Amino acid sequence: MSNPRHRFQDEAGYILHTSAWRETSLICHAFTRNHGLVPLVAKGAKRPHSILRPALSVFQPLLLAWSGKNEVKTLTRADCAGIRPLKGRALMSAWYMNELLIRLLPREDPHPVLFDAYEEALVHLAQIPRPPVAGALRRFEWVLLTETGYGFDEATPDFDDPVGEPELRIRLRERLNSLLGRPLHTRSVLMQLQRY
Repeated sequence: MSNPRHRFQDEAGYILHTSAWRETSLICHAFTRNHGLVPLVAKGAKRPHSILRPALSVFQPLLLAWSGKNEVKTLTRADCAGIRPLKGRALMSAWYMNELLIRLLPREDPHPVLFDAYEEALVHLAQIPRPPVAGALRRFEWVLLTETGYGFDEATPDFDDPVGEPELRIRLRERLNSLLGRPLHTRSVLMQLQRY
């Protein structure tokens, strides 16, 4: 019987990315409020009648349950906890945030303030009619850098100031680029799309 300390129930989280694993399963990167970035295997999730399959959508708030003490845990349940309808540019912005989280966060390092900033950004991006996305992204980037120890030693700027936004974007991008070491995939995809 499994040790109860290795079982987690009703943890607030989001699926950031999924990839195929074996014939019927998925590897999921989940971002959770209390446990940070957690790699999970969703066994049988690719089967047509899997109870996990419909819930494993990116950008949607979930209540997750998993077990295991290995590096990759076993997802045992995923329940939808709301809907975030994203489309167009908002969708690309959300993919950008997901890639930043996957690339910059260590596994199982909780960041509840960052989780709240991510959730707030998704709520903002899902608003219809959609306001400009720049303020939501700059706020998220600022919190991400601050929470991971790479922030700026200065007062928090006004993220909704359209005059100061271009300079803030450049400063945040420079800091993120120095940490990442290689370009973000979402950024290169967006540049390619803009050519068309």
